[in-house]
Amino acid sequence: MSKKLIRGFRTNIMLYGLCLTAFVVATIPFSPLLAIAEALVSVLVLYVGVRRNRMAQHSVRQYLDRVSGGIDTARSSNMLYAPLPMLVFDLNTGEILWGNDRFLALTGLKEKMFESMVNDVVPGFDGHWLLEGKRECPESVVWNHRTYRVYGALSHPDQLKGDHSMLATTYWLDITEAEQMRQTLEMTRPAVAILMIDNYEDLMKACPESKRSALLAEIEGKLNDWCAGSGALLLGYDRDRYLFVMEEKDFAVFAEKKFEVLDTVRTIESGGVNATLSIGLGRDGDSFDALFKNADLALEMALSRGGDQAVVKDRNNFEFYGGRSKTTEKRTKVKSRVMANALRELIQDARNIYVMGHKYADMDSLGAAAGICCISRKLGKKAQIVIDMENNAAHPVLRSLQQQPEYAGVFVSGDTAFLHAQPNTLLVVVDTNRPDSVESEPLLESCTRVAVIDHHRRGNSYIDKMTLNYHEPYASSASELITELMQYLVEPTDVLRCEAEALLAGIVLDTKNFTNRTGGRTFEAAAYLRRVGADTQDVQRMFQSDLDAMVTRYAIMRQAEIYHEDIAVVASDEAYDRVTAAKAADELLTIRGIRASFVLYRKDDGVYMSARSLGEINVQVILEALGGGGNSTTAGGQARGITVAEAKAKLLAAIDKYFED
Repeated sequence: MSKKLIRGFRTNIMLYGLCLTAFVVATIPFSPLLAIAEALVSVLVLYVGVRRNRMAQHSVRQYLDRVSGGIDTARSSNMLYAPLPMLVFDLNTGEILWGNDRFLALTGLKEKMFESMVNDVVPGFDGHWLLEGKRECPESVVWNHRTYRVYGALSHPDQLKGDHSMLATTYWLDITEAEQMRQTLEMTRPAVAILMIDNYEDLMKACPESKRSALLAEIEGKLNDWCAGSGALLLGYDRDRYLFVMEEKDFAVFAEKKFEVLDTVRTIESGGVNATLSIGLGRDGDSFDALFKNADLALEMALSRGGDQAVVKDRNNFEFYGGRSKTTEKRTKVKSRVMANALRELIQDARNIYVMGHKYADMDSLGAAAGICCISRKLGKKAQIVIDMENNAAHPVLRSLQQQPEYAGVFVSGDTAFLHAQPNTLLVVVDTNRPDSVESEPLLESCTRVAVIDHHRRGNSYIDKMTLNYHEPYASSASELITELMQYLVEPTDVLRCEAEALLAGIVLDTKNFTNRTGGRTFEAAAYLRRVGADTQDVQRMFQSDLDAMVTRYAIMRQAEIYHEDIAVVASDEAYDRVTAAKAADELLTIRGIRASFVLYRKDDGVYMSARSLGEINVQVILEALGGGGNSTTAGGQARGITVAEAKAKLLAAIDKYFED
């Protein structure tokens, strides 16, 4: 509004000339002499106006002389007649003061340009980046179907006289052809993908031998139909793997359609088994070798998250597509035996051993750590558990272990472990694979030998410096994985009763009393623990809570709102205990018709989230949009620096996007 007012009052020779002429013509019928006098005055006013405009342009030229040096005439001339288009304008008012011939040629306005505003000549141009001290416009300027990179500087020509106007001198570099070439280069950059039939063995077992060739031909036909018309190269290089080379523009099309080939391949069925496909795609590499490595890492990430999805890996980040279907168990005992032998060698070679779970340890994390202590004790080594003794959700298990003489001095803080860590220290991380969620990040960074044993699906960030990686997203819990390792490394008489109960409590916690994510191997592990002395009644007592916690839990549930008819959402500004909130999320699933539940509550300086599902809705994918993680049925996270209302809005948007995709 202020710029419009200023523009209305500034000198405009043409407007004044028309007004004065109208007055003279209107006066002629009444008084010819007065009309002659008005005409003379009008000529004088127009002459003064034109002279003032010329003086203003002359002052700008003097300013440019000072900017360019002022002493050397040749140097000043070079600036005024520079090969780049130049524009000088008042940053406060937006009024154009001067432009060289090249800029005038771009506008087509000639002398009329000096009676215009910057936004009228170059629509959408904003010069406020100059106020921030920048010498280059952050974004390219598109004007008259051409693209320009704008450079500039500010000055205060008459600051000593009290004039606070700011003159902006800008230089306009035409980069249209270069920008077109850059876009062409970007769109034609290669990308490499590896396509894998991730349940190939199951398909072959379910399909009669006479029909296997037809089944594979049908899968290849779906893949060829998907990439037809893209100009990409699809090549099978193993019985269950395909190499797919495309250009960046093809990737944009596939990503926009959410890699629909995942759903297409899933329609192929044999003997009650549906084919599933995993895709690892590498982008933004400096060579084909780097692209293939990125694709291989992306495929490994897709498989570690359960398969049946596409993962894209660029120079820095991962992107996920799909992964919403319920995964099936694909583990073999061969891998457990191999991992057990590898863990034995690491423990025997280590001088000291630390076991660490995630922050605010739960029964699964502590139970798995107790299992590692049992294995280390059998191999003649003493392992220490890194845990916060106050802030954890496993106090019943912790008290049970502390009563045993074998666990004297076993529990240490992260700071103590960090101070005593040595080059040959072995760190075993259980029940998490994210570096930002471990109990002690400094300890993780200081140890060069790290073994990770986890069942959660991988997210964008994960521990990458691993000597041993036993990652099984199909397992129910970390305690189940440790129990399988123990069967190859210790004798039943070596397992303490409290250790067996700690491991069984971890399995019970993550399976919700053997109702979620429970496979045949889960019951085998539970049976083994029962044989070595675990008492199911004592385990059940570990999950008992007091009356106050139960009252609080039901107070949380009373705040539930139903979203999408089958999702319970609680968003409370009250601060709750994490265990109580998690149990409230569990109990919300007992309501008829509810398939998933989310509990959001205030904690410290942020918002904590607990999510649960019956398996039909993948809560991990939803909470990943808010920085959380977990698995398809149990997930959690925390968001810093936002309110509960803001977190709820983001959650509802993530739920909507989940169902849209």
